[in-house]
Amino acid sequence: MKLSEIMIRDPFILKSNITKEYYLYGTTNEKELGFYAYKSKDLENWEGPFKVFTPPSDFWGKRDFWAPEVYELDNKYYLIGTFKGDDHHRSCQILKADSPLGPFKIYSKEVTPIDWESLDGTLYFNNNKPYLIFVHEWTQIDDGEMCIVELSKDLKEAIGKPRTLFKGSEANWAKVPNWANKNIHVVDGPFVYKYKGDEYLLWSSFYKKGYNIGLTKPSKNILNSKLVHSNEPLPLIDSGHGMIFDDFNNNHFLVVHAENSKNNLTHPIIVPINFIDNKIELEDK
Repeated sequence: MKLSEIMIRDPFILKSNITKEYYLYGTTNEKELGFYAYKSKDLENWEGPFKVFTPPSDFWGKRDFWAPEVYELDNKYYLIGTFKGDDHHRSCQILKADSPLGPFKIYSKEVTPIDWESLDGTLYFNNNKPYLIFVHEWTQIDDGEMCIVELSKDLKEAIGKPRTLFKGSEANWAKVPNWANKNIHVVDGPFVYKYKGDEYLLWSSFYKKGYNIGLTKPSKNILNSKLVHSNEPLPLIDSGHGMIFDDFNNNHFLVVHAENSKNNLTHPIIVPINFIDNKIELEDK
């Protein structure tokens, strides 16, 4: 199948150096609760869906299985997912498997504060130390926050307290959504890509024409330097929650979900990109 036939949000693509294939994960509308994946050899033709995680009956997460991201580390696979429980705040937790197609099993404790509404965890390394960048959701605090917390080396738990990197209102391009009845700022979908010593933090919010993806750059690195927000989002209208990956020929690509406002038509698109003057430039396909 083609990407236009895959109805998912929050896409994440893993390039496996072990299997020499690409794996696509995302938030799905499948009737059976869990996480699903697709695989491809060429980024054009995809097989799936394959169910990669079925929650055990005693798992606290009961709905909203969102934004899975999968990382290949030391020949194992780690999935960071967002979950919601009946009497449990939305939280991020890490699963583990021997294969990119699972089956993934519960691995960590919750790695976001249990009294926060948190989502969209992404893995970030600095000096070989792992960190989780995640969102403290606007539904709890109105002005959504991008946060970071150190993880143990085995990724099983958070170390210390998280700190706020920025609030959604600090980026000039991020606007109050037209559907909101109060002054809120949505922060979604962080992802960090490192290129030639520079770090690029992608994240999503709402702009004049709907959902968009913007860029935040540190002068040095995310942990200990000033963060500078782009004045405008990337020119992808009604699209967002993206990440950057390289293909097996070292070409750079951005994957986002398109047609965000059309729930039944929301699907991934892959866009070639270049890095020019510390900015991300989209190529015409």
